[in-house]
Amino acid sequence: MEFSIATLLANFTDNKLVARKLLEKKLGCEDEEGLQKLHITLDVLEKIGLLLKERGKYRLVAEEELIEAKLRCSSKGFCFAIQDIEGAEDIYIRESHLSNAWNGDRVLVKVLKEGSRRRSPEGEVKLILERSNHTLLARIKQVEGGYRAVPLDDRLLFELKLAINGMTLEESIDHLAHVEVVRYPLAQYPPIGRVVQILGSDAEAAADIDLVTCKHDLSRNFSETIEALASKLPKKLLKADLKNRLDLRKQLTLSIANAWGDPKTIENAFNLEKNDDDTWQLNFHISDVSHYIQPDEPLDREAMKRGRAVYLGDLFLPMFPDAAIQRCSLLSDKDRLTLCFSINIDPDTGKVLEWEIQPSVVKVDLNLSQKEAKAIIAGEATKRSDEIVEMLQELNALRFVLEKNRLSRGSLQLNLPINQNPYYDEGILGCVVSTDSPLQSLLTELVVLVNQLMASHLHALNIPAVWRVQGTPDPEDVQEMLKLAINLGVELALPEDVDIQPLDYQHLIRVFAESASEQVLTYLLQDTLKQASYTTTQSAHFGLALPEGYTHCTAPLRRYPDLLMQRVYYTLYEYGRDRRNTRVKERVNLRSSSCHGDINWNVLPPELQQELQSDLTRVITQLNDREKQVLEAEADLEGLQRASLMKQRIGEVFSGVITGVQSYGFFVEIEVPPSSSKKGNDLPLRVEGLVHVSSLKDDWYEYRARQQALFGRKNRASYRLGDRVSVQVKSVDYYRQQIDLVTVGSDGLPIGRDINVNDDERGDMYYSDRLDPEDMDEYDDD
Repeated sequence: MEFSIATLLANFTDNKLVARKLLEKKLGCEDEEGLQKLHITLDVLEKIGLLLKERGKYRLVAEEELIEAKLRCSSKGFCFAIQDIEGAEDIYIRESHLSNAWNGDRVLVKVLKEGSRRRSPEGEVKLILERSNHTLLARIKQVEGGYRAVPLDDRLLFELKLAINGMTLEESIDHLAHVEVVRYPLAQYPPIGRVVQILGSDAEAAADIDLVTCKHDLSRNFSETIEALASKLPKKLLKADLKNRLDLRKQLTLSIANAWGDPKTIENAFNLEKNDDDTWQLNFHISDVSHYIQPDEPLDREAMKRGRAVYLGDLFLPMFPDAAIQRCSLLSDKDRLTLCFSINIDPDTGKVLEWEIQPSVVKVDLNLSQKEAKAIIAGEATKRSDEIVEMLQELNALRFVLEKNRLSRGSLQLNLPINQNPYYDEGILGCVVSTDSPLQSLLTELVVLVNQLMASHLHALNIPAVWRVQGTPDPEDVQEMLKLAINLGVELALPEDVDIQPLDYQHLIRVFAESASEQVLTYLLQDTLKQASYTTTQSAHFGLALPEGYTHCTAPLRRYPDLLMQRVYYTLYEYGRDRRNTRVKERVNLRSSSCHGDINWNVLPPELQQELQSDLTRVITQLNDREKQVLEAEADLEGLQRASLMKQRIGEVFSGVITGVQSYGFFVEIEVPPSSSKKGNDLPLRVEGLVHVSSLKDDWYEYRARQQALFGRKNRASYRLGDRVSVQVKSVDYYRQQIDLVTVGSDGLPIGRDINVNDDERGDMYYSDRLDPEDMDEYDDD
């Protein structure tokens, strides 16, 4: 298996010595080539001083001068090392100090010059930890003696020498190709690549799915080895598999097919019953994937590399091969191993009274389609039994009290136009999105609740976990948002010296909902929310108003962190100590919330606790990087589809709302009628384009940041955040997904001349809040 220096070094934690044999197992070095690569890498890292060898084992040498970061470069050649630590300064890297690192690479950087008020610190790349661009999109060109690949991404400022591997490239000159990097640049030697696939004469001639999967290096298939291993998973349950499991096969259990991806990937099932005391007993089942996928085995390493399932339109890229999915999915009339959350709930308040997490075995009685489940919830006629109909309708009644309880603690719920979240949780925004679908809302409430209970249980027992955290919005961002809200007619204020609470945001959402500018205000509020991420350091989740932490555990077939959480629970289940010592007769139930508050000892043995913490820590960076990569790919496909649609609408006029104002122009969101959106639903497609300031020829416009507006010097006309304007689609750059608009007058004619806005004219948006490009001359004064 291929490994990076980053994945190698992630195995060194807590200043412990690590044996080479352990590294071979963790990294999957099973053949002679893999072993040789590992040995060479270890020798090099030892020689440069990053690793220290003692008694045949290796220890990581902490280098305080070296900073781990990710490179971000612009098309103009400016590169910055972006640290993972929140609030840390970005470090400017000259081209001569890149050490052949490329945009997106994870690197170790040494600071050469400290920063000042006007400029960022300056540094150099000392080591490339992990390459980001294993494959890329490139245009083929012919040179003397061969062919070169010119990357389509203009942030990659190099060309690759193409190896001739049996392909005839004469007819593919100037065509777009998917190129695999065979060798990265080494000293004065250029990088070498090989053509994997010719995609078309240009980006528009290629399929959008091909563009996205190639650009983001998303594998659409599994290797024969991985497929074979998946097919060998046991197809029947043995008596040994059922040992110490709760047998719930006779309990009426329902599951619901997914609305996205493969409908046969079913991870959750439900049962709901009334207790004698009129409380509800909810059994929420999660497919026990950890029983079949063992740590550090090939199937596990493949899943960790992929990180999560990918949803690209109609294309679903799973985390596991189909044979593994079929073995674990909660299909009807199949005995399946699960992790069961048995939850006792007060029907009036939605308060969870008690819960227990048990390994179990179930047989799903019925797998409902989305359409049928929605019909039952809506009270429409159905052929299903009264018992099934009653259970689903009671589950729907349960969602109201769960939602009420969630909102009462301050959990946020944003009113956004589209909610497409295949995981049915809080989503990438870190807060629940309002939906018109009762079924979507029901699944969301159940999933968020179960994730929350798993986090509460591990917190109470002080067990390491992969926490899902979201920080509190920065006060400066909040105050800026409130100033902009005043410009839009909403008078609000929050004390600057008071910590922002989720209940404060809840109040803002309610006020914004009553404003005529709700759409823009909601986007402004959304922009102040921090990115949710995975970490092994327990912290609060702002959007869900959970101060003690939150985790993901309900989607182990589609998300690697959820699979890890199953393993964490089984570590607790198998090795947790349910009493202080052997002299104490009374035991606690470590699987139940009833033990919370009764434990004053270390539940896990110290060495196991530390080992578990280290195992989780070594994969966190990869999980977060992979999540960002997948989200960028999904957003890329949507952007290409929008650009393709708008290419057909050049010259048409639309009404829209100004959603952002910058010195170089303003962004307008327009709605394309559903008949043109090709989305297969009745919702209009929302598209954002740029009106560049150079197209406003009726006056000279000045940008005022405090008012978020452009003001004309002579006619005093203005373009403000939240204003409605009429715009014409002027031009579309398909690959860059850039839509250029011009304003139109009351006569429907454009105000200004024809323009063709290039990337430089748009302004370097990424660097606008980091380092002004005009100040770059300061770095070139040597």
